[in-house]
Amino acid sequence: MASLFSKTISLGKELKITEQEFSSLRDFIYDQCGIYIADNRKYLLENRLGNRLKHLNLRNFDEYYNFLRYDGARAEEMKRLFEVITTNETSFYRNPPQLQVFQEKVLGEVLKSCGAQKKLRIWSAGCSTGEEPYTISMIIHEMLKAQVAEWDIRITANDLSERVLESARQGVYNDYTLRSTPPEVAQRYFDMDDGTNKIKTEVKKLVSFGQINLKDKVQLKRVERSHIVFCRNVIIYFDDAMKKQVINAFYDNLLPGGFLIIGHSESLHNITRAFKPIHFPGAIIYQKEE
Repeated sequence: MASLFSKTISLGKELKITEQEFSSLRDFIYDQCGIYIADNRKYLLENRLGNRLKHLNLRNFDEYYNFLRYDGARAEEMKRLFEVITTNETSFYRNPPQLQVFQEKVLGEVLKSCGAQKKLRIWSAGCSTGEEPYTISMIIHEMLKAQVAEWDIRITANDLSERVLESARQGVYNDYTLRSTPPEVAQRYFDMDDGTNKIKTEVKKLVSFGQINLKDKVQLKRVERSHIVFCRNVIIYFDDAMKKQVINAFYDNLLPGGFLIIGHSESLHNITRAFKPIHFPGAIIYQKEE
């Protein structure tokens, strides 16, 4: 596969990244997808990319950097790069207090504002293996029950990694990912069989998965305008410039009066004043004023 580099390396040799190699790869990754890797996380690249070098029979990280830039197989390797540098720790019903506010305050208000049109659009940006958008779908089913069939509902779920999106489309999960899910909800929306839990069709029907790079302004503009945007535990991987770019894109995407929901440990402080913060016990929700 590594057509530019024919020499093999010893699999037992631990590869070390130099300051120059780290700088080149960090800047390249930032230019490609906006993820910023701080100086004190050099070990992250060293550990996560080491196996890629071994797989490609490359001798050092400088050869890997050149492979990413010039090799005929670079497009496929970019997919592998995105997979290893992104973190996909997630679960169903993650951060219950925030989701309770979404269900009891935000969603009800948005559904009411939709009126007779009964058209709802939600964007899950950074959806990982699908737990978040499927959770949103289950909450919508809990709210609307049989009336779901009367609505035009789409949850657009995007991620940088094609691998996690394929897993999301399969919709099969182990018990650990359901650890925060109310048992009665799990019983209703999963086919459960000895530790294997498959999401039911009615939940999957509301969700549409697709690859997106949040640094790509053209891709962002193609996303249908939304009533609610979820982007939880994603912007923590961006520097301030990238955070501003992404948050501005969410603002432009949201319909007037729409809501932005970010991670409970994340904040828009010093990023933008365009949104109105609404404080609830255990959660802050941001609204685009009409």
